[in-house]
Amino acid sequence: MDMEANVTKVKYSELREASWFSQFRYGSNPWMARYVYGLIFFLMNLLAWGVRDYGPSLSTVIHRHILNMDSGFEGCKGGGECLGAEGVLRVSFGCFIFFFIMFLATVGTSKLDDPRDSLHSGWWIGKLLLCVILMILPFLIPPAIIHFYGDIAHFGAGVFLLIQLVSIISFITWLNDCCNSDKNVERCHIHVMLLATAAYVICIVGIILLYIEYAQGTCLLNVFFITSTLVLLQSMTSVSRHPQINAGVLGPGLMGLYIVYICWCAMRSEQPGSSCNKKEEVSSTNGGKRTDWLTIISFVIALLAMVIATFSTGIDSQCFQFRKTKKEADDDVPYGYGFFHLVFATGAMYFAMLLIGWNTHHSMEKFTIDIGWTSTWVRIVYEWLAAGVYMWMLVAPVFTGSKAAADEQPS
Repeated sequence: MDMEANVTKVKYSELREASWFSQFRYGSNPWMARYVYGLIFFLMNLLAWGVRDYGPSLSTVIHRHILNMDSGFEGCKGGGECLGAEGVLRVSFGCFIFFFIMFLATVGTSKLDDPRDSLHSGWWIGKLLLCVILMILPFLIPPAIIHFYGDIAHFGAGVFLLIQLVSIISFITWLNDCCNSDKNVERCHIHVMLLATAAYVICIVGIILLYIEYAQGTCLLNVFFITSTLVLLQSMTSVSRHPQINAGVLGPGLMGLYIVYICWCAMRSEQPGSSCNKKEEVSSTNGGKRTDWLTIISFVIALLAMVIATFSTGIDSQCFQFRKTKKEADDDVPYGYGFFHLVFATGAMYFAMLLIGWNTHHSMEKFTIDIGWTSTWVRIVYEWLAAGVYMWMLVAPVFTGSKAAADEQPS
């Protein structure tokens, strides 16, 4: 048994520094496993999209062959609702159950020789079979339970956004602290100034374009959204440059890029037909061929971005470790398995909210994602929260005294 454990440690130590191709080619290991889970999550997203956009056309078949059975399709008005927006919730429910089971099975795993490591990194035939079962069973559940899950999914999607926010802010803070440390401040000074300047230029240009594109005419609400973004950018910079904080300009510049992007996403999510949405006006006045292709491309990019965001957040389990002084041993797991699956479980709720516009009673057009006034306000509130959390992370050490204590420590 010790011999096998040593072989496993040697193999994993080699894979830790190996290329992506070698990690995937070597067989079952935690580095390969995370990509497989990401692929499973992506396929479930595609299934949910297919059920939403093309499921209602199968309502006649369902009514003839399934509705007469004792199943969850009873009361679905011909099966159309069960394979429309409600179908998204059913796929999301199955995806959530799968990753939540994996969370319960792997949470607390810290060593590569733990038996639960093989459960996370192997047993793929059994897990794929479980995925198929969990994709079928939710369609046999009564609609009332699915609607209840939809209500819970709003909260779960919010949890996912908070985890993602902490992960992003932690990365920006780490990068800023690394570049401004005594060891790197002289060497990285020019690079930091160039990157920060580019970030601020992009932010200002982006805000100007938002005014041009979304704030014409009587779009006072969009003017408020864009202006608040500009105020938040200035506020983050002022707080970061305060003499008692002195965190530089790189951090707020990168956070500015993020909140400008969120503001843009929020206004793109505005209800179709809104006079402020110039894109919608163009799509209604031309033949629609070019716009349809742009819509499809935008949808695919948004879907991939959501999967990548879930994947990158899931492997960043250290973002919630406020004290990262513990040295990583060779037999430690490369990332938190439990946290990884928890992020994917909440991500399942998040993709459901995006595909139904955060509203279980809201109908979505084909190849659209995160559209509706509810989606717009979720994005805007998330933007305000992101800026608020970042500024609080800057000022908190001053109030708690941890910054002063850190400055007094000898280097």
